[in-house]
Parts: sequence; structure tokens; C-alpha cells
Amino acid sequence: MPLKAFVEEFLQRLEHGANSSPHTLRAYQQDLKQHLHFLEEEGCTDPHKITPLLLRKFLVQLRGKGYKGTTLARKVAALRSFYKYLCNKGVMEHNPARILRSPKREGRLPRFLGIEEVESLLNAVIPNPSKADQSKRDKAILETLYSTGIRVSELVGLDVSDVDMLSEVVKVGGKGKKERIVPIGSYALEAIRGYIAARQVASPSAVSGSAELTVKASGPRCAANRKAQHNPALFLNKRGDRLTTRSVARILEKYMRLSGLNLSASGGSPHTLRHSFATHLLDKGADLRAVQEMLGHAYLSSTQVYTHVSTERLRQVYRSAHPRA
Repeated sequence: MPLKAFVEEFLQRLEHGANSSPHTLRAYQQDLKQHLHFLEEEGCTDPHKITPLLLRKFLVQLRGKGYKGTTLARKVAALRSFYKYLCNKGVMEHNPARILRSPKREGRLPRFLGIEEVESLLNAVIPNPSKADQSKRDKAILETLYSTGIRVSELVGLDVSDVDMLSEVVKVGGKGKKERIVPIGSYALEAIRGYIAARQVASPSAVSGSAELTVKASGPRCAANRKAQHNPALFLNKRGDRLTTRSVARILEKYMRLSGLNLSASGGSPHTLRHSFATHLLDKGADLRAVQEMLGHAYLSSTQVYTHVSTERLRQVYRSAHPRA
């Protein structure tokens, strides 16, 4: 059985057996495809001839192409998992990737918006009577991202039924198909209510505590409204389909420009609001474990980066304000 077939089998197992996220699947698929191409160039197609030295040569080649430590660390993880899989199947006796050392990750701190900048961004969404559903949708999207700190992939995956208006929580499907419950603020809930009303979707049981709404679609938008009526997704595009992560990124960029925020300085991506959410909570004294739970981080170390952000801000204030700093 060729290595390519083993890779496809491995990816299938990740998708259906290990419940890996779509992002992880795409990354591992790309990493292993790149690795197979390297092995072909080296004339090595026999799994038994793959050695740690050969794998190190692969990583050195990637580093020479300018790959960063974070990307290389992910590729090492992909190699370890794949060759461990081959060992478990009995194809190989030893995992050649087991002794590989992950490159040191860059200590880059996440970029975030200040509280006043977030307010400016959220206020940039001005109601448009001719496009009430679109402007209210955009407002609900930005409010929800900042209020919950969820990933953009989690946002577009939300259904109307995932928002519990009475309990003020959202059921979020995170990485690895893991679900978690996240609190959502009153501003975001108000924006979502306004958006659902503007969509005029008949959904008596979709949102806990919501009243039945009636569809009054007419004209050229009638077909899209009928389609939206039967779509369980919370955020829809103008065709009545579930919104994509790419569309959300464009929406955020639009309002960042309208609010006068510097895209290059602040990051300009939906993840920026996630970083802002975590940083602001910790700045106000929130418990680190609670923030970890809300963000859906598997490891506390992933959340601790935001404590470094807060510490760095304090250091900057100290240096600029203390006469003997």
C-alpha cells in the first residue's frame, strides 16, 4: 500500500474517528502532501526507509524556505501523528518522528483593540432603512464576536436555536466538535433580536423566549426570504444561505475602515475581537480559568498569553509615567 493511500486513510480517521476540526484537517492534509512530495524527490517511497535524519532534512528544507516556528511546530505534530498511526497499524516498528523537537514558537503577543476602539467599531454600524436586515445583521455579528469571544468559525456555525435569550447563553460548537456554553451580553442579545425581527423569519421555537415572527416576503427578495425561513443558521447572506468566515472578515474590515481604525496596527481580523474580549476580561480582574472555559482553550497555557498582554500594557504605562522608570 503506497504512502499516499496511508495518508488518505489517516485523514479519514482524523475526520470521523478523532473528531478533528476542519482547520486541523486542512492543515494536516497540506503538511502531509508537502511531506510526500519531499519523499518522492528523495526517492523514498518505502515507510521502512524513513529515518529521523530524513525527517530533519525535510524540516531544514522548510526552514530554508522561510517557514516560521509556529508553522514548523504544526508540521512536526502532523508527522508525529501520522507515523504513530502507521506504527499502530503495524506498518512500521518505530516512529521516526517521535524524537523530533518542535521549533520554538515566536513569542508574538496577540493584537487587540482598546475599549474605546471597540466602542468606535460597534458604533460604526449605522442603521440603513433600505437594508435594515443587513445593517442589523452586521451589528449583531460584531456585538456577538466581542460579547462572547468565540471564533469566527464558531460564529458562522451558530443556529438560531443555539441562542438562549432567557438564560443569556450561547451553545457553541468548538474545535474537535466539542460543545460549550458561553455567556452573552445584553447588547449582543438586543442586536440579535433586532436582526431576527428584520429577517422576518417564522421561527416560534428557534430562540428560547422569542415571539413568533411572520414572513412577509415580496418582490425580488421573496425567494431569498423563503429560503431563509427554512435555514436554521443564525447569520445569513442576502441569498438566504449561511454566512461564511470570509464574509465575516470582509464585514469586520468594512466597519474598521469606517470607524477609522488602523487595520495593520490592530490586526483587522475577526480574531482581533476574540483577543480583545479575553484581554479586557483579564484587565478587569476575570478569573483565568473562567476565561479559558469561555474561549474553549484545551490548555491553560493558550489563555495565559493574554496575561502577558496585560503585563506588557502595565509595563508600558509604568515606563511612560514613572519619573525613575
